Amino acid sequence: MTQKNQRGFTLIEVLIVVAIVGILASIAYPAYSASVIKGKRAQARTAVAELLQQQERYMTQRNAYLEFTTTISGAAVSTAPTTASSTFKVYAGDSVASASYKLEASCCYGTCVSGTVPTINDCVRVNATPIPSTADPEVSVLSMTSTGIKSCSGTTSNAALCWP
Repeated sequence: MTQKNQRGFTLIEVLIVVAIVGILASIAYPAYSASVIKGKRAQARTAVAELLQQQERYMTQRNAYLEFTTTISGAAVSTAPTTASSTFKVYAGDSVASASYKLEASCCYGTCVSGTVPTINDCVRVNATPIPSTADPEVSVLSMTSTGIKSCSGTTSNAALCWP
């Protein structure tokens, strides 16, 4: 009798390989997700700083900051006569469609009412709020004021996550 050499993998060998790949994927995916969130947060910090620079430029030209809010779709709703979307970039990202944060500008001290609190001529706060589809589980809103105060809100107690 002649004996044939059989080639191929046994079922046990295939199961071992699948198990190893599964373990590696369970370790790699959370690290990848955390890295993506960290990158979007850095992109939001950059967008906040850029918008604050644009606000300072606007202040030197018009002697006031421009207060505006942004809709989820990325359209700016200006509270001033000038349209904010034509003046400022109102999202963090390459385009409105791929934006991960929406940007807004408001008075530093809450409601800007002349005579009772400083007006928008005195200080502006720029906020970056995550768009719901790209929500950050630890940091919800990044803020910076024209006076240099940086803050954030969310579930984290680690300030270095917000502004390292």
